[in-house]
Amino acid sequence: MSTRITISILVNKPVAHVWNIWTEPAHIMQWNAASDDWHCPKATNDLRTGGKFSSTMAARDGSFSFDFEGVYDDVQPHKRIAYTMADGRSCEIIFEKKAGGTLVTEAFDAEAQNPVEMQRGGWQAILDRFKAHAEAQ
Repeated sequence: MSTRITISILVNKPVAHVWNIWTEPAHIMQWNAASDDWHCPKATNDLRTGGKFSSTMAARDGSFSFDFEGVYDDVQPHKRIAYTMADGRSCEIIFEKKAGGTLVTEAFDAEAQNPVEMQRGGWQAILDRFKAHAEAQ
């Protein structure tokens, strides 16, 4: 049984707006990186149960890249996304309407290669970039 990591952030925008920024490939490419020296040059998203997604994560200097991909297990528009990553780990994202915005909570299975705190920090950094991009739109 792997460790489950949960992160969250409050985005000061309505749920429908937050959902669109989270799921549209043109937006995903703008926010899906953990730091400024990385970027997401390509993203595809077939947002339906059984649909596939892929985001290319790449170092800006061209030294390294990988595809983060998986298959959707459950898609409930404006509420919940659950998916299984290519390596078999699972992730669930919940979108909740809150006063003044939307609470995005992401829970995922940790992988075995890196320390849990490093993974939490990296995923939280991406979530922080998501918030900044969503609020700027």
